[in-house]
Amino acid sequence: MPQPTHSTREQARAEITRGTFDLLVIGGGILGTSVAWMATQAGLRVAMVDAGDFAGATSSASSKLVHGGLRYLQTGNVKLVAENHRERRALAGRVAPHLVNPVPFLVPVYKGGPHGATKMAAGVFLYSALSAFGDGLGRVVSPAHARRLAPGLKTDGLKTVATYHDHQMNDSRMAIMTVRAAVEAGAVALNHARVVGLRTTHGKVTGAELRDGVTGEEFGVDARLVLNATGPWVDHLRRMEDPGAAPSVRLSKGVHLVLRTDHPWHAALTIPVDKYRVSFAIPWEGRLLLGTTDEEYTGDPAEVGVLQQDVDQILGEAGTAIDAAHIAPDRIGYAFAGLRVLPGGTGGTSAAKRETVVTRGRGGMLSIAGGKWTTYRHIGRLVIDRLRKERSVPLAEDMCPTLKTVPLPGLGQPEAVAHRLMVDQEPPTRMDPLVARHLASHYGSVSLDIAELVRSEPALGERIHPDGPDIWAQAVYARDQEWAVTVDDVLRRRTTVTVRGLDTQEVRDRTSALLGKVGG
Repeated sequence: MPQPTHSTREQARAEITRGTFDLLVIGGGILGTSVAWMATQAGLRVAMVDAGDFAGATSSASSKLVHGGLRYLQTGNVKLVAENHRERRALAGRVAPHLVNPVPFLVPVYKGGPHGATKMAAGVFLYSALSAFGDGLGRVVSPAHARRLAPGLKTDGLKTVATYHDHQMNDSRMAIMTVRAAVEAGAVALNHARVVGLRTTHGKVTGAELRDGVTGEEFGVDARLVLNATGPWVDHLRRMEDPGAAPSVRLSKGVHLVLRTDHPWHAALTIPVDKYRVSFAIPWEGRLLLGTTDEEYTGDPAEVGVLQQDVDQILGEAGTAIDAAHIAPDRIGYAFAGLRVLPGGTGGTSAAKRETVVTRGRGGMLSIAGGKWTTYRHIGRLVIDRLRKERSVPLAEDMCPTLKTVPLPGLGQPEAVAHRLMVDQEPPTRMDPLVARHLASHYGSVSLDIAELVRSEPALGERIHPDGPDIWAQAVYARDQEWAVTVDDVLRRRTTVTVRGLDTQEVRDRTSALLGKVGG
C-alpha cells in the first residue's frame, strides 16, 4: 500500500493521539459519521476511526435510495413511512440538494401478481399523502406512458402502472461529504486505522489501540466514552470488551447488479416479488441498478461477496417486469454485496424490523447498529440524546443543543453550479457539459475547487476513462482533500469509475502512480 500522501490524513494522524477525546467513534459508515457530525456540533471533542475506508463496506453497498419505504405500508408501519418522508424531504431540500436527486418510480401491476390494481393505486396515493403531496400525487398511468419512461418495461400481462416519487443519491459521495462536515465542525477522522484492542481503566473502556493500515505503526487513542458503530462487526468489537457477550444482531446479505443500457431510463421500477418484498430497477450513474437480495448471512463479514445464485435471483426477479434483452447477463458491468444489520431474533430477514439497536457493555462501551441512509441524521440525533443521559460518563454538562438543520458541504443547486463550471473557462478549455453536470451533482459547489485544479494543470481535465464523466482532477482532489489512500478509495468511492465498470488495469495503474505523488 502506498505511503500517506496528503496533509489531511497526516494531520489527523498527529492529532488523534493528543489528549483525551470526549467521544471515540469506531466505524466510519452511515451511523459513525452521523454521530461524529452531531456530537461535534454539540461541542464535544470527537475522534472517528475506521479499519478500512469511510463507508468502505455496507454503507457504500446500498440501493442508493433516499426514500419513504413504500413496502412498509404493506406491514402497516405508517409512522415509519411518515418519519422517512420527513427526513427525505429535509435531505433533498435543505441538507443536500446537490447530492440527493428526485426520481419517479413505477409499480407495474401484472395479471396474477401479488397486488391488485385498486390496492396499489390506493397505496401510492397514501404514500404521497404521507409526504404532504410535496412530490406530487401518486397516480395510475397507462402502460404506453410507462414504457416511454422505462424502455425495458415488459407489457405482456401488464394491467396498469402506479407511479410515485422518491429520491436517490450516490451513497459513497454522501458519506465522504458527511465526514467532511464532521471534520469542518471539529472532529478528527482517520481511515485505514484498525482497532486491535480496547484501552480500559478500572474496568471501564477508555479508548482503543490502533494499527495504521498505511504505515503499520501502532498507537492509542484515549476517550471518555467509546461508541462502537462498526456495522456487521459490532458484535466482534463487543466481544473485545466482554468475551462472553451474547450476539445482539443478525446479518442479511443484499446484492446489487449494475447493467449497461442502450437507452436512458427516466424512471425507476419497483417490482413486487411477493406480498412483502420488492426488487428495484433504478437508473443510476448512466447505468441500470438492479436488486436487492435479502438472505440471512452467518459468515465472516469481510468475506461477503456476489455468488452466481445471487445474480440468477436478481435477474429472475427483474425479468418479471423487464424484457430479457435489457437484462441479459452480458450487460452486467459491476456487482456488489453488502450486509444489513438487523436486530437479533428469528424468522425471515425480509420481514425483520429495520430498527436501530443500542446496547451498553459491562465496560461502558456503547454499541449501535442498524439504520438506513434516509434517516441517518435522525439516528445520529437519537444517539446524541442517549449520550446526554449516559450517567457513567457525564457528557451532558459539556454538550450544547445541535442545530436542527446543517447543510452538507457544497450546498447549491446542481444546475447553477454546472452552468458556472461551463462559463468560467474560455474555449477551447471550457468544461464539457457532461463533466460539469457530473461534478455539480456529486460535489455541489465544492466542484469549483476541482475546476481550479484543472485551470492550474489542464491535463487534469482529461477523463479517467473515455466512456465516463470522471476526470483526473477528482483523483487528485480525493488524494489531497478526501483521505483517499488506495486505488479503490479513489475509483470506487470518491469517483464512479468502478461502478460503471470502467476501472481497467491501465486506469488502476495510473491511479496507483498518482497516489504515490504528494499533492501540492
